[in-house]
Amino acid sequence: MNFNILTYLAICLFAGLFGGKLVKPLKLPSVTGYLVIGILIGPYVLNLIPAEAAEGFGIVSEMALGFIAFSIGAEFKLDYLKKVGRAPVVIAILESFLAVVSVVLALVLFGQELPFALCLGAIAAATAPAATLMVVRQYKADGPVTQTLLPVVAIDDATALMFFGISVALAKSITASGDMNIWMTLLDPVVEIVGALVFGAVLGFFLSLLMKWFHSKGNRLSIAVGMVFLCVGVADMLGLSSLLSCMAMSAMFVNLSNAGDKVFSSVDQMTPPLFMLFFLLSGVDLNIRIIPTVGIVGIIYVIFRVIGKMAGTWVGARLSRAEPAVQKYLGFTLIPQAGVAIGLSGVVMAVVPEYGAEIRAIILCATVIYEITGPVITKLALTKAGEIRETSR
Repeated sequence: MNFNILTYLAICLFAGLFGGKLVKPLKLPSVTGYLVIGILIGPYVLNLIPAEAAEGFGIVSEMALGFIAFSIGAEFKLDYLKKVGRAPVVIAILESFLAVVSVVLALVLFGQELPFALCLGAIAAATAPAATLMVVRQYKADGPVTQTLLPVVAIDDATALMFFGISVALAKSITASGDMNIWMTLLDPVVEIVGALVFGAVLGFFLSLLMKWFHSKGNRLSIAVGMVFLCVGVADMLGLSSLLSCMAMSAMFVNLSNAGDKVFSSVDQMTPPLFMLFFLLSGVDLNIRIIPTVGIVGIIYVIFRVIGKMAGTWVGARLSRAEPAVQKYLGFTLIPQAGVAIGLSGVVMAVVPEYGAEIRAIILCATVIYEITGPVITKLALTKAGEIRETSR
Protein backbone atom coordinates (compact mmCIF):
# COMPACT_ATOMS: atom_id res chain seq x y z
CA MET A 1 0.00 0.00 0.00
CA ASN A 2 1.38 3.41 -0.99
CA PHE A 3 1.00 6.44 1.29
CA ASN A 4 1.61 10.12 0.68
CA ILE A 5 4.83 11.78 1.81
CA LEU A 6 3.41 13.17 5.07
CA THR A 7 2.24 9.73 6.13
CA TYR A 8 5.67 8.28 5.39
CA LEU A 9 7.30 11.08 7.40
CA ALA A 10 4.97 10.32 10.32
CA ILE A 11 5.94 6.64 10.12
CA CYS A 12 9.60 7.66 10.13
CA LEU A 13 9.21 9.88 13.18
CA PHE A 14 7.48 7.16 15.23
CA ALA A 15 10.01 4.59 14.02
CA GLY A 16 12.81 6.95 15.10
CA LEU A 17 11.33 7.32 18.57
CA PHE A 18 11.14 3.52 18.84
CA GLY A 19 14.75 3.19 17.62
CA GLY A 20 16.01 5.66 20.19
CA LYS A 21 14.26 3.76 22.99
CA LEU A 22 15.52 0.44 21.67
CA VAL A 23 19.20 1.33 22.01
CA LYS A 24 18.90 3.16 25.34
CA PRO A 25 19.27 0.00 27.51
CA LEU A 26 22.38 -0.83 25.48
CA LYS A 27 23.81 2.64 26.32
CA LEU A 28 24.23 3.40 22.62
CA PRO A 29 23.73 6.88 21.13
CA SER A 30 20.20 7.57 19.87
CA VAL A 31 21.60 8.31 16.42
CA THR A 32 22.65 4.66 16.15
CA GLY A 33 19.07 3.60 16.84
CA TYR A 34 17.76 6.01 14.21
CA LEU A 35 20.16 4.66 11.59
CA VAL A 36 19.51 0.99 12.36
CA ILE A 37 15.72 1.41 12.34
CA GLY A 38 16.02 3.38 9.10
CA ILE A 39 17.93 0.52 7.51
CA LEU A 40 15.32 -2.00 8.71
CA ILE A 41 12.25 -0.11 7.43
CA GLY A 42 13.98 0.98 4.23
CA PRO A 43 13.65 -0.47 0.72
CA TYR A 44 16.57 -2.88 1.16
CA VAL A 45 15.16 -4.81 4.16
CA LEU A 46 11.47 -4.60 5.13
CA ASN A 47 10.51 -2.08 2.43
CA LEU A 48 8.08 -0.20 4.68
CA ILE A 49 9.53 2.95 3.11
CA PRO A 50 9.83 2.13 -0.63
CA ALA A 51 12.61 3.53 -2.77
CA GLU A 52 10.30 5.87 -4.68
CA ALA A 53 9.12 7.42 -1.40
CA ALA A 54 12.68 7.77 -0.13
CA GLU A 55 13.60 9.75 -3.23
CA GLY A 56 11.19 12.49 -2.17
CA PHE A 57 12.85 13.08 1.20
CA GLY A 58 15.89 14.96 -0.11
CA ILE A 59 14.65 18.32 1.12
CA VAL A 60 14.52 17.01 4.70
CA SER A 61 18.23 16.12 4.56
CA GLU A 62 19.11 19.51 3.07
CA MET A 63 17.21 21.36 5.80
CA ALA A 64 18.74 19.24 8.56
CA LEU A 65 22.30 19.72 7.28
CA GLY A 66 21.68 23.46 7.08
CA PHE A 67 20.66 23.61 10.74
CA ILE A 68 23.52 21.29 11.76
CA ALA A 69 26.00 23.62 10.06
CA PHE A 70 24.26 26.64 11.59
CA SER A 71 24.72 25.14 15.06
CA ILE A 72 28.38 24.25 14.50
CA GLY A 73 29.19 27.73 13.18
CA ALA A 74 28.09 29.16 16.52
CA GLU A 75 31.27 27.66 18.02
CA PHE A 76 33.37 30.24 16.18
CA LYS A 77 33.07 33.06 18.70
CA LEU A 78 36.22 35.17 18.62
CA ASP A 79 36.78 34.91 22.38
CA TYR A 80 36.44 31.13 22.13
CA LEU A 81 38.84 30.95 19.16
CA LYS A 82 41.40 32.96 21.12
CA LYS A 83 41.05 30.43 23.92
CA VAL A 84 41.58 27.29 21.78
CA GLY A 85 44.19 28.97 19.57
CA ARG A 86 45.49 27.41 16.39
CA ALA A 87 44.84 23.79 17.43
CA PRO A 88 41.59 23.21 15.46
CA VAL A 89 43.11 24.56 12.22
CA VAL A 90 46.33 22.57 12.53
CA ILE A 91 44.49 19.39 13.49
CA ALA A 92 41.90 19.73 10.69
CA ILE A 93 44.58 20.21 8.03
CA LEU A 94 46.73 17.31 9.19
CA GLU A 95 43.94 14.81 9.85
CA SER A 96 42.51 15.49 6.38
CA PHE A 97 45.91 15.34 4.67
CA LEU A 98 47.06 12.13 6.35
CA ALA A 99 43.71 10.45 5.70
CA VAL A 100 44.21 11.07 1.97
CA VAL A 101 47.89 10.06 2.00
CA SER A 102 47.24 6.92 4.07
CA VAL A 103 44.53 5.63 1.72
CA VAL A 104 46.47 6.50 -1.46
CA LEU A 105 49.69 4.84 -0.29
CA ALA A 106 47.87 1.72 0.93
CA LEU A 107 45.99 1.31 -2.35
CA VAL A 108 49.15 1.77 -4.44
CA LEU A 109 51.05 -0.73 -2.29
CA PHE A 110 48.22 -3.23 -2.84
CA GLY A 111 48.59 -2.88 -6.60
CA GLN A 112 45.95 -0.29 -7.53
CA GLU A 113 46.59 2.27 -10.27
CA LEU A 114 47.72 5.67 -9.01
CA PRO A 115 44.84 7.68 -10.61
CA PHE A 116 42.29 5.34 -9.03
CA ALA A 117 44.06 5.57 -5.66
CA LEU A 118 44.12 9.36 -5.87
CA CYS A 119 40.41 9.59 -6.69
CA LEU A 120 39.35 7.26 -3.88
CA GLY A 121 41.86 8.68 -1.41
CA ALA A 122 40.64 12.19 -2.20
CA ILE A 123 37.31 11.43 -0.52
CA ALA A 124 38.93 10.08 2.67
CA ALA A 125 39.40 13.58 4.10
CA ALA A 126 35.66 14.25 4.45
CA THR A 127 34.05 13.87 7.89
CA ALA A 128 30.32 13.97 8.67
CA PRO A 129 29.61 16.60 11.35
CA ALA A 130 25.98 15.58 11.91
CA ALA A 131 26.50 12.36 13.88
CA THR A 132 29.22 13.95 15.99
CA LEU A 133 27.04 16.93 16.88
CA MET A 134 24.13 14.66 17.82
CA VAL A 135 26.28 12.63 20.23
CA VAL A 136 27.65 15.80 21.83
CA ARG A 137 24.13 17.17 22.28
CA GLN A 138 22.52 13.99 23.54
CA TYR A 139 25.09 13.45 26.27
CA LYS A 140 25.79 17.17 26.93
CA ALA A 141 29.49 16.48 26.45
CA ASP A 142 31.86 19.25 27.50
CA GLY A 143 35.60 19.57 27.96
CA PRO A 144 38.79 20.08 25.93
CA VAL A 145 38.07 17.30 23.43
CA THR A 146 34.52 18.48 22.73
CA GLN A 147 35.59 22.11 22.54
CA THR A 148 38.26 21.23 19.98
CA LEU A 149 36.10 18.71 18.11
CA LEU A 150 33.35 21.07 16.91
CA PRO A 151 35.68 23.62 15.24
CA VAL A 152 37.69 20.76 13.71
CA VAL A 153 34.66 19.16 12.03
CA ALA A 154 33.63 22.61 10.77
CA ILE A 155 37.05 23.36 9.25
CA ASP A 156 37.24 19.78 7.95
CA ASP A 157 34.66 20.57 5.26
CA ALA A 158 36.98 23.19 3.75
CA THR A 159 40.14 21.08 4.01
CA ALA A 160 38.35 18.08 2.50
CA LEU A 161 37.31 20.13 -0.54
CA MET A 162 40.87 21.43 -0.97
CA PHE A 163 42.55 18.02 -0.83
CA PHE A 164 39.83 16.53 -3.03
CA GLY A 165 40.43 19.19 -5.68
CA ILE A 166 44.20 18.62 -5.63
CA SER A 167 43.96 14.82 -5.74
CA VAL A 168 41.39 14.71 -8.56
CA ALA A 169 43.41 17.25 -10.56
CA LEU A 170 46.48 15.02 -10.27
CA ALA A 171 44.43 11.97 -11.30
CA LYS A 172 43.04 13.82 -14.32
CA SER A 173 46.51 14.97 -15.37
CA ILE A 174 47.76 11.38 -15.31
CA THR A 175 44.81 9.92 -17.26
CA ALA A 176 44.26 12.85 -19.69
CA SER A 177 44.94 11.92 -23.32
CA GLY A 178 44.75 15.50 -24.57
CA ASP A 179 45.07 19.03 -23.27
CA MET A 180 43.49 19.83 -19.93
CA ASN A 181 43.57 22.86 -17.71
CA ILE A 182 44.89 21.49 -14.43
CA TRP A 183 44.96 24.98 -12.92
CA MET A 184 41.23 25.37 -13.37
CA THR A 185 40.69 22.01 -11.69
CA LEU A 186 42.81 23.13 -8.76
CA LEU A 187 41.07 26.50 -8.63
CA ASP A 188 37.52 25.10 -8.45
CA PRO A 189 37.60 24.06 -4.76
CA VAL A 190 39.27 27.36 -3.81
CA VAL A 191 36.49 29.31 -5.52
CA GLU A 192 33.85 27.12 -3.86
CA ILE A 193 35.35 27.56 -0.39
CA VAL A 194 35.98 31.31 -0.63
CA GLY A 195 32.61 31.89 -2.30
CA ALA A 196 30.78 29.93 0.40
CA LEU A 197 32.55 31.78 3.22
CA VAL A 198 31.92 35.21 1.70
CA PHE A 199 28.28 34.44 0.88
CA GLY A 200 27.65 33.04 4.35
CA ALA A 201 29.36 36.00 6.03
CA VAL A 202 27.19 38.46 4.09
CA LEU A 203 24.03 36.63 5.14
CA GLY A 204 25.28 36.54 8.74
CA PHE A 205 25.68 40.32 8.66
CA PHE A 206 22.11 40.79 7.42
CA LEU A 207 20.87 38.26 9.98
CA SER A 208 22.40 40.37 12.76
CA LEU A 209 20.66 43.47 11.38
CA LEU A 210 17.28 41.72 11.25
CA MET A 211 17.64 40.68 14.88
CA LYS A 212 17.85 44.38 15.83
CA TRP A 213 14.49 45.08 14.16
CA PHE A 214 12.58 42.09 15.51
CA HIS A 215 12.60 41.24 19.20
CA SER A 216 9.96 38.62 19.95
CA LYS A 217 11.08 35.02 20.29
CA GLY A 218 8.74 33.83 17.53
CA ASN A 219 9.86 36.47 15.04
CA ARG A 220 13.52 35.82 15.68
CA LEU A 221 13.04 32.08 15.27
CA SER A 222 11.20 32.68 11.99
CA ILE A 223 14.04 34.89 10.76
CA ALA A 224 16.69 32.31 11.68
CA VAL A 225 14.79 29.50 9.94
CA GLY A 226 14.21 31.65 6.87
CA MET A 227 17.89 32.60 6.65
CA VAL A 228 19.00 28.98 6.94
CA PHE A 229 16.61 28.02 4.13
CA LEU A 230 17.82 30.98 2.04
CA CYS A 231 21.46 30.12 2.67
CA VAL A 232 21.09 26.46 1.70
CA GLY A 233 18.91 27.19 -1.32
CA VAL A 234 21.03 29.95 -2.85
CA ALA A 235 24.31 28.15 -2.07
CA ASP A 236 23.04 25.11 -3.97
CA MET A 237 21.99 27.31 -6.89
CA LEU A 238 25.45 28.94 -7.00
CA GLY A 239 27.31 25.64 -6.71
CA LEU A 240 28.74 26.53 -3.29
CA SER A 241 29.04 24.35 -0.21
CA SER A 242 25.82 24.86 1.77
CA LEU A 243 27.55 23.47 4.88
CA LEU A 244 30.34 26.05 4.74
CA SER A 245 27.89 28.83 3.88
CA CYS A 246 25.65 28.10 6.88
CA MET A 247 28.66 27.78 9.18
CA ALA A 248 30.02 31.12 7.98
CA MET A 249 26.60 32.75 8.39
CA SER A 250 26.19 31.65 12.00
CA ALA A 251 29.85 32.45 12.81
CA MET A 252 29.42 36.00 11.54
CA PHE A 253 26.07 36.35 13.31
CA VAL A 254 27.28 35.09 16.68
CA ASN A 255 30.14 37.59 16.65
CA LEU A 256 28.00 40.58 15.63
CA SER A 257 24.80 40.08 17.62
CA ASN A 258 24.16 39.90 21.35
CA ALA A 259 20.99 37.92 20.58
CA GLY A 260 22.95 34.87 19.48
CA ASP A 261 22.47 32.70 22.58
CA LYS A 262 18.70 33.22 22.64
CA VAL A 263 18.34 32.56 18.91
CA PHE A 264 20.41 29.36 18.98
CA SER A 265 18.47 28.19 22.04
CA SER A 266 15.18 28.65 20.15
CA VAL A 267 16.54 26.86 17.08
CA ASP A 268 17.79 23.98 19.23
CA GLN A 269 14.29 23.47 20.64
CA MET A 270 12.71 23.04 17.19
CA THR A 271 15.33 20.90 15.44
CA PRO A 272 15.24 17.50 17.29
CA PRO A 273 12.44 16.02 15.09
CA LEU A 274 14.24 17.27 11.98
CA PHE A 275 17.55 15.74 13.06
CA MET A 276 15.81 12.47 13.96
CA LEU A 277 14.29 12.34 10.48
CA PHE A 278 17.66 13.13 8.93
CA PHE A 279 19.41 10.17 10.52
CA LEU A 280 16.52 7.78 10.07
CA LEU A 281 16.25 8.71 6.38
CA SER A 282 20.02 8.33 6.08
CA GLY A 283 19.49 4.77 7.28
CA VAL A 284 16.68 4.29 4.77
CA ASP A 285 19.12 5.26 2.00
CA LEU A 286 21.88 2.90 3.20
CA ASN A 287 21.97 -0.28 1.14
CA ILE A 288 23.60 -2.92 3.32
CA ARG A 289 23.51 -5.38 0.41
CA ILE A 290 26.51 -3.68 -1.20
CA ILE A 291 28.84 -4.51 1.71
CA PRO A 292 29.92 -7.92 0.32
CA THR A 293 30.62 -6.41 -3.12
CA VAL A 294 33.46 -3.99 -2.35
CA GLY A 295 36.21 -6.56 -1.71
CA ILE A 296 39.75 -5.87 -0.53
CA VAL A 297 39.82 -2.32 -1.93
CA GLY A 298 36.84 -1.33 0.20
CA ILE A 299 38.41 -2.89 3.30
CA ILE A 300 41.63 -0.97 2.66
CA TYR A 301 39.72 2.28 2.34
CA VAL A 302 37.70 1.74 5.54
CA ILE A 303 40.74 0.79 7.64
CA PHE A 304 43.41 3.16 6.31
CA ARG A 305 41.14 6.22 6.32
CA VAL A 306 40.67 5.71 10.06
CA ILE A 307 44.42 5.18 10.54
CA GLY A 308 45.15 8.41 8.66
CA LYS A 309 42.53 10.39 10.56
CA MET A 310 43.83 9.24 13.93
CA ALA A 311 47.49 9.72 13.05
CA GLY A 312 46.87 13.18 11.61
CA THR A 313 44.84 14.21 14.65
CA TRP A 314 47.55 13.04 17.03
CA VAL A 315 50.32 14.82 15.10
CA GLY A 316 48.26 18.01 14.79
CA ALA A 317 47.38 17.98 18.47
CA ARG A 318 51.02 17.43 19.43
CA LEU A 319 52.28 20.21 17.16
CA SER A 320 49.69 22.67 18.46
CA ARG A 321 50.37 21.60 22.06
CA ALA A 322 46.78 20.62 22.71
CA GLU A 323 45.86 18.99 26.00
CA PRO A 324 46.77 15.30 26.46
CA ALA A 325 43.10 14.24 26.32
CA VAL A 326 42.76 15.91 22.91
CA GLN A 327 45.85 14.13 21.62
CA LYS A 328 44.61 10.78 22.91
CA TYR A 329 40.89 10.79 22.11
CA LEU A 330 40.02 13.36 19.44
CA GLY A 331 40.92 11.09 16.51
CA PHE A 332 38.28 8.56 17.53
CA THR A 333 35.54 11.19 17.13
CA LEU A 334 36.32 11.90 13.45
CA ILE A 335 35.28 8.53 12.01
CA PRO A 336 31.73 9.28 10.74
CA GLN A 337 31.46 9.93 7.01
CA ALA A 338 28.30 10.48 4.96
CA GLY A 339 26.77 13.22 2.83
CA VAL A 340 29.86 15.15 1.74
CA ALA A 341 31.71 11.94 0.84
CA ILE A 342 28.76 10.64 -1.19
CA GLY A 343 28.55 13.98 -2.97
CA LEU A 344 32.27 13.90 -3.81
CA SER A 345 31.93 10.36 -5.15
CA GLY A 346 29.31 11.73 -7.54
CA VAL A 347 31.82 14.36 -8.70
CA VAL A 348 34.36 11.60 -9.36
CA MET A 349 31.81 9.78 -11.52
CA ALA A 350 31.51 12.89 -13.68
CA VAL A 351 35.20 13.85 -13.74
CA VAL A 352 36.89 10.44 -14.01
CA PRO A 353 34.06 8.14 -15.19
CA GLU A 354 36.30 5.12 -15.68
CA TYR A 355 36.65 4.82 -11.89
CA GLY A 356 33.32 6.32 -10.86
CA ALA A 357 31.09 3.25 -10.41
CA GLU A 358 33.60 1.32 -8.29
CA ILE A 359 34.44 4.33 -6.13
CA ARG A 360 30.75 5.11 -5.63
CA ALA A 361 30.10 1.54 -4.40
CA ILE A 362 33.06 1.68 -1.99
CA ILE A 363 32.00 5.04 -0.53
CA LEU A 364 28.41 3.91 -0.07
CA CYS A 365 29.62 0.77 1.70
CA ALA A 366 32.01 2.75 3.89
CA THR A 367 29.18 5.12 4.77
CA VAL A 368 27.12 2.21 6.11
CA ILE A 369 30.02 1.09 8.30
CA TYR A 370 31.14 4.53 9.47
CA GLU A 371 27.68 5.87 10.22
CA ILE A 372 26.73 2.86 12.36
CA THR A 373 30.03 2.52 14.24
CA GLY A 374 31.12 6.18 14.30
CA PRO A 375 28.59 7.54 16.83
CA VAL A 376 29.25 4.62 19.19
CA ILE A 377 33.02 5.15 19.02
CA THR A 378 32.56 8.92 19.48
CA LYS A 379 30.52 8.33 22.61
CA LEU A 380 33.09 5.90 24.01
CA ALA A 381 35.97 8.32 23.29
CA LEU A 382 34.21 11.25 24.98
CA THR A 383 33.35 9.03 27.94
CA LYS A 384 36.97 7.91 28.28
CA ALA A 385 38.02 11.56 28.08
CA GLY A 386 35.72 12.27 31.04
CA GLU A 387 33.50 14.64 29.05
CA ILE A 388 30.29 12.62 29.31
CA ARG A 389 29.03 12.49 32.87
CA GLU A 390 27.60 9.25 34.19
CA THR A 391 24.18 10.89 34.68
CA SER A 392 24.04 11.89 30.99
CA ARG A 393 24.43 8.39 29.58
